[in-house]
Amino acid sequence: MDNAVYATLGRQTGLMAQMRMVANNIANANTTGYRGESVGFVEYIRTTGSGASLSMATARVKLTDWTQGSLSPTGGDLDLAIEGEGFFLVQTPQGPRLTRSGHFTANENGDLVTSEGHAVLDAGGAPVFVPQGQGPVGIAPDGTISAGGEPVGQVGIVLPREPDGLVREGGTLFRADEGTDPALNGRVLQGFLEESNVNPVLEVSRMIEVQRAYEMGQGFLDREDERIRKTIQALQTR
Repeated sequence: MDNAVYATLGRQTGLMAQMRMVANNIANANTTGYRGESVGFVEYIRTTGSGASLSMATARVKLTDWTQGSLSPTGGDLDLAIEGEGFFLVQTPQGPRLTRSGHFTANENGDLVTSEGHAVLDAGGAPVFVPQGQGPVGIAPDGTISAGGEPVGQVGIVLPREPDGLVREGGTLFRADEGTDPALNGRVLQGFLEESNVNPVLEVSRMIEVQRAYEMGQGFLDREDERIRKTIQALQTR
């Protein structure tokens, strides 16, 4: 197999990965706090024995769009959105995770939890408790929770120490292996949710572009396969 075929196969594999991500973005266009993904192509260069170099590209880098989504009012006392930088800190069975999805509720014990049942944490990593029956619940821009006018806790807003090291786990959860620090420039908005930052129209356009690029690559492979077959047949008839 010659270098042109290898290069095209690498490109086709990358386009397939990109197509899967575009489809996933479209599927999560209405998911609260979702961040769109894209694929980055990485080039590998290796010197051959003749002194020339061989370049190959592959889709090995996942890129996350951190643009803030639109803030939609809900009126829910425990629906929270972050305006600016920062993440909510939640406790999962796999450990603390970060999320921008603030659709929270209080469970039977009064703990603030996500729609999946994960406990919402304060900046120190302790569960946040929301007392029931003590008057209206208010949440200040710094995340401080008050019930009946008395402060009872604070929702943690944090930033990863290594933003480029965030690892996506699931639709809206991220893992920060290097730890987190309190976010200083984020504001908590009570009664709002942050929508997905995916633009469905643009994603459909991207899907069409990727599909056309894949079809062009497949056409090249078909023509190259036919050329090689004819060459072999010509050599066999000599």
